[in-house]
Amino acid sequence: MRSADLPTRQRAFEALVQAYWKPIYKYVRVRWRVSAEDAEDTTQAFLATAFEKDFFDRFDPAKARFRTFLRVCLDRYVQNQVKAAGREKRGGGQPVLSLDFVTAEGELRRHEPADPPDVDRFFRQEFLRVLFVRAVSEVRADYERRDKASIFRLFERYDLAREDGLTYASLAEEGAMPVTQVTNHLAAVRRAFRAAVLAHLRSLTASDEEFRAEAKDLFGAEVP
Repeated sequence: MRSADLPTRQRAFEALVQAYWKPIYKYVRVRWRVSAEDAEDTTQAFLATAFEKDFFDRFDPAKARFRTFLRVCLDRYVQNQVKAAGREKRGGGQPVLSLDFVTAEGELRRHEPADPPDVDRFFRQEFLRVLFVRAVSEVRADYERRDKASIFRLFERYDLAREDGLTYASLAEEGAMPVTQVTNHLAAVRRAFRAAVLAHLRSLTASDEEFRAEAKDLFGAEVP
């Protein structure tokens, strides 16, 4: 984000948008109790303004994690908008990003937070939800590309949407394979999933120290 090269800054910002726009939208809906339409406008305007005015160049990794810094910036932005109370709709004439707010709203309804919510925890959970979805999608695509979709399906069934009574033994019986093979397949997909999560996480943290702290919180162990 701090690069002097505009295309590099744009690519970094696009990665940030993909990781954070849903958490931002859902957070605005929950924290500020606004309508879906107003949350859409606020999300669009905040992201456009953040890029144009270099909000995130002020981030200091020694003081906070980027996720926390972004949320503080967002709160300040919304507070200023509330005070202004007369902002132009759809981001005040700023470019409108192509974001699937309908899907985000549906997800919010399926995963409604406690009332009143722990807003910091809620924002973190939504960020992690996006991170995991992206990692799952990436690993699935890789296995499909290598004609190993059936192996990924084991991971989906056992780890992502556990079916009642499903065991390694039952998966082995269904697939006419030894239990050890099921064990090896699941272990391989889990490693790929973890690697994908860590790769995305590293790209979204501002320092190695922040990356390691986030990774440890996530997986409960130090990463190499």
